[in-house]
Amino acid sequence: MVNPSPEMLWNASKKEICTMLDTGDFASKTRTARFYTPSFTYYKANTNNSPPNSFPTFSVTAAGCALDCKHCGGKVLQTMQPTDTPERLLAAATRIKQDGGLGCLVSGGCLPDGSVPLTPFTPTLKKIKDKLGLTVFVHTGIIDHATALELKEAGVDAALIDVIGSDETIKEVCNLNISTQDYLKSLKALNDAGLSFVPHIIVGLHFGELKGEFQALRMVSSVKPSALVIIAFMPIRGTEMANIEPPQPTDIARITAMARQMFPQTPLALGCMRPKGKHRALTDVLALKAGVDAIVFPSQEAIRYAQTQNYATSFSPYCCAQIHADSAFRSSSK
Repeated sequence: MVNPSPEMLWNASKKEICTMLDTGDFASKTRTARFYTPSFTYYKANTNNSPPNSFPTFSVTAAGCALDCKHCGGKVLQTMQPTDTPERLLAAATRIKQDGGLGCLVSGGCLPDGSVPLTPFTPTLKKIKDKLGLTVFVHTGIIDHATALELKEAGVDAALIDVIGSDETIKEVCNLNISTQDYLKSLKALNDAGLSFVPHIIVGLHFGELKGEFQALRMVSSVKPSALVIIAFMPIRGTEMANIEPPQPTDIARITAMARQMFPQTPLALGCMRPKGKHRALTDVLALKAGVDAIVFPSQEAIRYAQTQNYATSFSPYCCAQIHADSAFRSSSK
């Protein structure tokens, strides 16, 4: 089957998805794969020879979050370095610079409206850019145009935003009293501000099942993202969804292939949040078949597959949002 539509991919069986991916029609025509290994997670196969704190993640709310989402419960924030005042953020960024690091991802918990409280930190973000010269990415959550402009003026390299395409998922999983329209408005705010932005599509967030992913991709298609990242629900111990089965690798590949079809010239990456073990090994190989240009913390199976398929591979210590600025992506084949 040649060039199936996103609708066909969405409705295809598991067997049909595998057959479509095996044709090679989705795979990178440039035969190039970038593997990102930022320092905020231990990666035993790290080949960067970069400082251990070269690209950490900071939380401007420390471990605090108003939402207590069923899939996270604030556990992800506990893996970040707490920088809950502008002074602490600047001090942490200064240490990165002194240690020979490259940059940071500034994130944090959400307020009740789904936004990350970045405004008090934007002057500090500007100092980090102007005085330290570090690469700075930010997780925004729900965002308005004024805040997007502040981030643009601060010189932030890119904004990352999770996009949820189901009102039911927003309410039942994320405990948010907003709608998909608020995510659409956030995308337009980032787009209109002229800020580089990288939407993240979360596969299986609705209790491990596909629900709003296609709608999320449609929403993103109304703007011009700098890059696109596919991530997937993974059960986290101690959360309400700890015992929920994650989406199947073929379903992650399904959404990845849909993204590739809908955004043929946009850099596409498989992000860091996805199940581990054998699940990750299969997911990663299928992602390459589905046309990703980059994978974060790739499995050894993905690295070997890329090598056997004669991909030109490289490792980078940056967060995968860096793919928006890196040159080796599909549009170079046009």
